[in-house]
Amino acid sequence: MLPTLFNENKCRVGVGVGIQNQKFSISIAGVGGSSTPVQKKAEESNTTTLTPSLLSSSVAFLTLLEVVRTTASIMGSEAQKVFDAKDASSMLMELRGTFETGKTKSYEWRVSQLKSMLKMTEDCEKEIVDALHSDLSKSELESFVYEIAMLRSSLTLTLKELNRWMMSEKVKSTITTFPSSAEIVSEPLGVVLVISAWNYPFLLSLDPVVGAIAAGNAVVLKPSEIAPATSSVLAKVLGEYMDSSAIKVVEGAVPETSALLEQKWDKICYTGNGRVGRIILAAAAKHLTPVLLELGGKCPVVVDSDINIKVTTRRIIVGKWGCNNGQACIAPDHIITTKDYAPKLVDALKLELEKFYGKDPLNSEDLSRVVNSNHFSRLTKLLDDDKVSGKIVHGGQRDKTNLRIAPTILLDVPEDSRIMSEEIFGPLLPILTVDKIEDSFHMINSKEKPLAAYLFTNKKKLKEQFVRNVCAGGLLINDIALHLAVPTLPFGGVGESGMGSYHGKFSFDAFSHKKAVLYRSFAGDAPARYPPYSPGKLRLLKALLSGSIFGIIRALLGWSKA
Repeated sequence: MLPTLFNENKCRVGVGVGIQNQKFSISIAGVGGSSTPVQKKAEESNTTTLTPSLLSSSVAFLTLLEVVRTTASIMGSEAQKVFDAKDASSMLMELRGTFETGKTKSYEWRVSQLKSMLKMTEDCEKEIVDALHSDLSKSELESFVYEIAMLRSSLTLTLKELNRWMMSEKVKSTITTFPSSAEIVSEPLGVVLVISAWNYPFLLSLDPVVGAIAAGNAVVLKPSEIAPATSSVLAKVLGEYMDSSAIKVVEGAVPETSALLEQKWDKICYTGNGRVGRIILAAAAKHLTPVLLELGGKCPVVVDSDINIKVTTRRIIVGKWGCNNGQACIAPDHIITTKDYAPKLVDALKLELEKFYGKDPLNSEDLSRVVNSNHFSRLTKLLDDDKVSGKIVHGGQRDKTNLRIAPTILLDVPEDSRIMSEEIFGPLLPILTVDKIEDSFHMINSKEKPLAAYLFTNKKKLKEQFVRNVCAGGLLINDIALHLAVPTLPFGGVGESGMGSYHGKFSFDAFSHKKAVLYRSFAGDAPARYPPYSPGKLRLLKALLSGSIFGIIRALLGWSKA
C-alpha cells in the first residue's frame, strides 16, 4: 500500500495496490469518509492493471506517479467547482439576456416548451418512477397517479387554455375618463426561481414551472437534495427536452440554495416547511421580491357520527397513508371526533388498514418509507414521548434499517404533547375527542391556520358551519386531498400554511403581472382640468369625479348647486 498523497488543493488521495491472478491493480481514490461522486469517478477512470514485469520497471513507477498526479489534479479541480453566488449571478444574467430578447413571451415558445415537457413525461416515465422509488420507495401506482398523471393533467389543461389566458381582459372605464377604453394585460414577471420539496419531488418541482413557462418567464428550478435520485433525473431530462437558454436546473443543498437566494429574482416559489419559508421570505425582502410560499400545517379531519363509516375510513386511509405514507402537506395530521364515536372509528380504521396493507405493513410494497434517518428519528421521538407512548391503539412497529414505520393510530393524545404542537408529516395519526362535534371548530381555530381541513358528515347545517367558521387554505367535505385535482380551484395556504396560490389559471396568474392599460383619444379634452381654476371649473370637476350626469349638466349650464 502506498501512502496517502495530497494534491495542490489539499485533496487527500489514496493509492491502493492489489494482487490478483498475477496482476497488480492500482486504484486511486479520495481518502476519508464515504466516497463522493468525484471520488467514485476518479476510482472508475483511474484504475490501471500492470503485469509484474511492467511493475518492476521504471515505466511502471512513472505510470503510477502520473496516474496519482492526474487523479489528484482532477479531484482537486472538481472539488473546487462549487456553485456559488458568482455562478448564480452569471446564470441569472444569461437568463435575463434570454428574457430580454422577447423569446419567452411568444405564444409559440410557451407552447413548444409545454409540449416538450409533456413528451418528457411520456418518454421518461420509467426513469421517473424508478427515481421516486429510490428516494421514497413509492409504488409505481402512487408515483404515476399522484406525480406523473397530475403533471400531465396540468400540462394538458394549460396547452388547451393558454391562448385564452394570454388574451387581454377588457374592463369598463368611467365617465371621468370619457371617452376611453381599458384593459388588463398579463405580462411575464421575468426570471423566476422555483425551490421544490422532497415529498413529491417530481410534481412539486414541475407544476410551478408549468405556470412560470405558461406566463412567459425564464425559470431556474432548484430540486430538493433530500430526493437526490429525482433531482438528478430532473436535471438530466430538463436539459435534454427543454430550452436550456431559458430553463435551468441547479442541484445541490444549502450552499447552492443560499447562493441562489442572494440574487434578485422577479419571483420566488418555495414549497416546504415554515422554518425554511421564513428564510426564503427574509432573503426575498432584501430585494422586494414577491414570494409564493406553499407550506403546510396540522391539517385536521372532523368526523361526525352520521356517516358511511367504511367509505370514510377508506378515504382517510388513502389520504393519509396512501399519500406518501403521511409525508404530504395536505395529508390528515389528526382526527377530531366525539368521545362516543371514537372507539367505533378506531375499529373501522384497524379493519381497513389490515385489508390495505396486510398484517405486517412494514413489508407492504404499497407504503412509502420515511425519507431519511433524520425524519425517522424525529417521528420516533414523537412516538416515544411520555405523554404519547401509552396512547398507541394500533401500529407503532418500526424498522430503522429500512426506514419504515407502520401506520399508527393514537387515541386521546393530550393537546399539549409534542405530537400536537408540530406538523407530524409521517404515518402517525392521533385522534382527539370532543363532547359534541361542533366543539371541533373552536379546536381547529385555536391553532395556526392549516393548509387543508376536512369534514365527514351528512348534515347540511354542519357543512355550512364548517365552511363559514373554519379558516384554512382549502376545505373538502367527505373526502381527502381531492380538491387538488380541481384546476378551477386555487391551491394555497393562509397564515402559517403559506401565501399565494397556484394550479390551473391560478398558476398562470401567479407568475404574471396584471398590467393596467387605459386608452384615450384626443377628443373630449376638458378645459376644467387646466389652470387658471375657477368656481365653475371646481363644480364641473366635482361632478365629473362623482360620476353624476345630472351634476355635470348643471355644472356645464352654470347652475349653482341647490
